[in-house]
Amino acid sequence: MNAFRMTLPLSAVVLACASASTFAQSHGGAHMAPKTDAEMITNAMSAAPRAVAETATIIAMNEKGEMRVLRQGTGNFTCMPDNPMSPGNDPMCLDKNAMEWAKAWMEHKEPPKGQIGLAYMLAGGSDASNDDPYATAPQAGHKWVDTGPHVMILNAVDLLQGYPKTAENPRMPYVMWGNTPYAHIMMPVAEPIEQTAEAPASSPAKP
Repeated sequence: MNAFRMTLPLSAVVLACASASTFAQSHGGAHMAPKTDAEMITNAMSAAPRAVAETATIIAMNEKGEMRVLRQGTGNFTCMPDNPMSPGNDPMCLDKNAMEWAKAWMEHKEPPKGQIGLAYMLAGGSDASNDDPYATAPQAGHKWVDTGPHVMILNAVDLLQGYPKTAENPRMPYVMWGNTPYAHIMMPVAEPIEQTAEAPASSPAKP
């Protein structure tokens, strides 16, 4: 595949940037970050059910921040493999509406009205903050919010009544970023896998 830059849709670039910052969640993963195209495609597909992943477009970003399409799909979802700059295994798949939501989030704009998005992170993940959409690390004295394998229902701010806006029990559905335009449901779908995170690509692995 050729390196992908300006010809990649902005929403796909946004997804990659999101993965490299806050939205690229840190989850324990006893694995080596995928390196070959085949490994990255397999890893990206692990974020969603097979029927979704098989038709998804797979994109990736290299260490220089250059985007490329690993596999052009025919479906509604775009998947991205584990981000090697984060400390865990965090592949994800977003539908078209979720991509637009991510674009608005990255640009600090209001998400499009009437477009509920769906995102899969079946390999699990942890968030730096349940309140701050732009936090890149937990505040002092706080831990990552570990949700385990989950689905995110995005851009449904007016439909979240009755769900807790704290992550005191991330094994149950809860609202993340609840007092912001980017409020969304975190819906666990399986028990978390006990794993040990690999070191970020920019740091040597610890013994």
